[in-house]
Amino acid sequence: MRFRGLLRRVRGGERRWGPKGMVLGGCVAALGVVPSAALATPGSGVTGTVLASGTSSGSMKVEAEGVTDVVVRTITIAPGGSTGWHHHPGQLIAVVQKGTLSRTLGDCSVETTSAGQSFIEPSGPKHRHIGRNLGTEPVVLYVTYMLPAGSPLSVDAEAPACASGE
Repeated sequence: MRFRGLLRRVRGGERRWGPKGMVLGGCVAALGVVPSAALATPGSGVTGTVLASGTSSGSMKVEAEGVTDVVVRTITIAPGGSTGWHHHPGQLIAVVQKGTLSRTLGDCSVETTSAGQSFIEPSGPKHRHIGRNLGTEPVVLYVTYMLPAGSPLSVDAEAPACASGE
């Protein structure tokens, strides 16, 4: 963008601001000291409640293609309880609000997630898993599912061969 008329040429090739340029410069400087909140509109009649918050152990990447159902759900697993082997048709983000969740993945590795931590479960049959509560208090999860429209929340799956000794 050129500021024609804002700069005027003087001897020796130097440029100096003309009167219009000084006015524009003053306006831009004034905007810099006005708090940005002054440009916002105030809210009214809105409240929010944090149900759970958690920190991931690494970076998180969330993807959804096409029309997507978004479902937010609370899940409670009693001491000694399990979800059974399953997978999800879409990704989900979970926050452990209370207790400790032990997840055995399709390769039989185990991931443990405690209260205040979060994780993502990828979609599809290649990502089957089971969630267990091996503790003495209930595990409470807050889960956000991002599923292809009309899909179930989970699909039952067979235990992998490596899990036969469970």
